[in-house]
Amino acid sequence: MFFYYPYLCAMKEYRLTDWLPTTKKEMELRGWNDLDVILFSGDAYVDHPSFGAAVIGRILEAEGLKVAIIPQPNWRDDLRDFKKMGRPRLFFGISAGCMDSMVNKYTANKRLRSEDAYTPDGRPDMRPEYPSIVYSQILKQLYPDVPVVLGGIEASMRRLSHYDYWQDKVQKSILCDSGADLLIYGMGEKPIIELAQKTISLLPDEGGALSIKDFREVTQTIPQIAYLAHAKDWESVADDIQLYTHEECLHDKKKQAANFRHIEEESNKYAASRITQVVESRVVVVNPPYPPMSEKDLDRSFDLPYTRLPHPKYKGKRIPAYDMIKFSINIHRGCFGGCAFCTISAHQGKFIVSRSQESILKEVKAVSQLPDFKGYLSDLGGPSANMYRMKGIDESICQKCKRPSCIHPKVCPNLNYNHRPLLDIYRAVDALPGIKKSFIGSGVRYDLLLHQSKDAATNQSTAEYTRELIINHVSGRLKVAPEHTSDRVLAVMRKPPFDQFETFKRVFDRINREENLRQQLIPYFISSHPGCQEEDMAELAVLTKRLDFHLEQVQDFTPTPMTVATEAWYTGFHPYTLEPIFSAKTPREKLAQRQFFFWYKPEERKNIINDLRRINRQDLIDKLYGKKK
Repeated sequence: MFFYYPYLCAMKEYRLTDWLPTTKKEMELRGWNDLDVILFSGDAYVDHPSFGAAVIGRILEAEGLKVAIIPQPNWRDDLRDFKKMGRPRLFFGISAGCMDSMVNKYTANKRLRSEDAYTPDGRPDMRPEYPSIVYSQILKQLYPDVPVVLGGIEASMRRLSHYDYWQDKVQKSILCDSGADLLIYGMGEKPIIELAQKTISLLPDEGGALSIKDFREVTQTIPQIAYLAHAKDWESVADDIQLYTHEECLHDKKKQAANFRHIEEESNKYAASRITQVVESRVVVVNPPYPPMSEKDLDRSFDLPYTRLPHPKYKGKRIPAYDMIKFSINIHRGCFGGCAFCTISAHQGKFIVSRSQESILKEVKAVSQLPDFKGYLSDLGGPSANMYRMKGIDESICQKCKRPSCIHPKVCPNLNYNHRPLLDIYRAVDALPGIKKSFIGSGVRYDLLLHQSKDAATNQSTAEYTRELIINHVSGRLKVAPEHTSDRVLAVMRKPPFDQFETFKRVFDRINREENLRQQLIPYFISSHPGCQEEDMAELAVLTKRLDFHLEQVQDFTPTPMTVATEAWYTGFHPYTLEPIFSAKTPREKLAQRQFFFWYKPEERKNIINDLRRINRQDLIDKLYGKKK
């Protein structure tokens, strides 16, 4: 059975079996009578390394397992999607998708979004709230004797007691509500390989499936997993970090805040401790993560035989998230920025793992063969644009460090942030046939570009990179994220002082003048972040007016599980100091902050003037709107 994608693949012929099977018929085309693992995903199935279910499926396939993916199963009918492939010999795997399902479904004001970017034609009704819980409960109802493994960002960020903004309460570990047997947190390649190897060895010689009892016995020593144990049978060891219990956190917000500091510090250590938390009669056990992946491991994951295409079942339908990334290349994982509102380091780690140049160029060549590719790569980056190959000068120091950020409050003197390897990648990519230009769509850390090192070669590389970036890799607009103008708020956010943004803007403008370019700097800002007062937003309006910005890329702070900012917002205490901290929470307080982004809109003027008088900052009225004649 063949499928043609003339608009995507230069008339390349694809068999249906080039994708992992999604139906019984596709299984039969492969000559399979049974499956080892069945994966359920809240996203559409796009066979591409940016989609987690595809990555895990391909990794397991490379281990010799028979794997199927059931994307966006219907949870509201007779559950046929959960039954159609039968029971796997090893386990079911579940991912809610590339995004937290509640962030995907709701705005910061808890309004339903009109589009789901990971769904065909953007339909917003193809996944439930909390698919990790819904899918797991259904599978446990249908197949109570088959192990269920959770993974992906939704489950990872909910592995311990966490504040849920959409329900406005502290929730137990997602293991408790879902009924799943195991949770893999973070990037899942290494734990899923060990899980597969350990479970496949237990299969009976005469055929059959793995038992839950055997599954639990062999999986609980795997790093980077979480599971439930009975409290009466559990014994902690001296090195365990025992968090305040879930029940204590329900009654004392300061204890919930204190817990988070331990969770974040262990997430950022090279060699972490095991974490435990009692929840009623059970204990959530979180094993420490693996050490960072090697270049070889990461290359292997990206070099698997992805078709890089949506499954043929979606022919004629548009998947917005795929459209955004189909001409982009991810060159590294991890982020050492440690921003207080971001989950990237919690999910991918703060240690940078970079792909080899060979692997990157191989993927660029594959992208360049697509017939609707016009020669322009939309991104050549990662969680941050400019952290490729960066690491500690003395890595033994890094192995003892528990700082959440390598660049806040100041750039660590042990950080090698030489940009030469990144320049080499840009130039190697741009030299390939068919590549006209590679744009940088990921956010640029300008604090790294401005910092002066004791090493002259590093300083030369950052100056050269800045010029190269601005001249050759900007699509007309360069995204940067100062996030605020108040240094006090920026310190809470773990972002650099605002004068660094102003310095970078001067550099950007100067290079544009020298090269006769008319490019824009597009800053991102956040309102209602913990620590931010209405007065801070008023001053933001004045500063951005002085810099001649009419802001577009702005958002209200959204509390999402497992960030410092979320815990501060909910508890009212900063997790590291346990000192009180203010957060705008009511719709009125949030709107009063957000309006200052749009001081230039006539419809906002009256309210802004009234609010400036209310907070006794009449002095800012003239700065925004000029003196009355």
